[in-house]
Amino acid sequence: MRKTSFGMKKGCEAMRQAKIWGSAALFFLVTTILCGVVYTAVCTGVAQLFFPYQANGSIIEVDGTKYGSELVGQEFHDQDHMWGRLTNANVSTFTDDEGNPVMWYGPSNLSPASDDFAATVQARIDEIHAAHPEKGDEPIPSDLVTNSGSGFDPHISPAAAEYQVERLAKNTGKTPSEIRAIIEQCTEQPQFGILGDARVNVLKVNLMLDGILQ
Repeated sequence: MRKTSFGMKKGCEAMRQAKIWGSAALFFLVTTILCGVVYTAVCTGVAQLFFPYQANGSIIEVDGTKYGSELVGQEFHDQDHMWGRLTNANVSTFTDDEGNPVMWYGPSNLSPASDDFAATVQARIDEIHAAHPEKGDEPIPSDLVTNSGSGFDPHISPAAAEYQVERLAKNTGKTPSEIRAIIEQCTEQPQFGILGDARVNVLKVNLMLDGILQ
């Protein structure tokens, strides 16, 4: 009787364990399908249906030519274009499946107290002063001489855009009023009127200066 009772207990325990593992496996399978397949497919489908521009990287494309994402900063150093923030792009670390370099951005990670940071800022100050002699000793907006936290901020402040108006007018043949009108068109206001600050998209300004965007 004792052996029979012991055997029954072992059998019940094995069945209980099997039920637990079966329930766990079923839960894993269901949540994987719901969260990993259904949810992803629904989100992707909704995004492609209602927000295709944003879902595909906010790429500015005109007449079949892609000029880059409005969310990713590009560096300009020539006199005919607006300058944005310093970027920290890297093309030497990653490659795609065909061996082509993949560009990625990141913060500089330089301490504001470091000599390297001071040298980088001073070099940028010298570059901006050389390009804007008409400004003399007028203070340079800080976002023109520093990286953003992400390293690829596509925006600058309205003050930084205004700082460059005279140079752009002189080199593009446009009047200061025309330059300011372009800046105004490319200025994004704080979300809901209170979140964040007004900001100017540098790439859009430059594409409008070139007559690519209207």
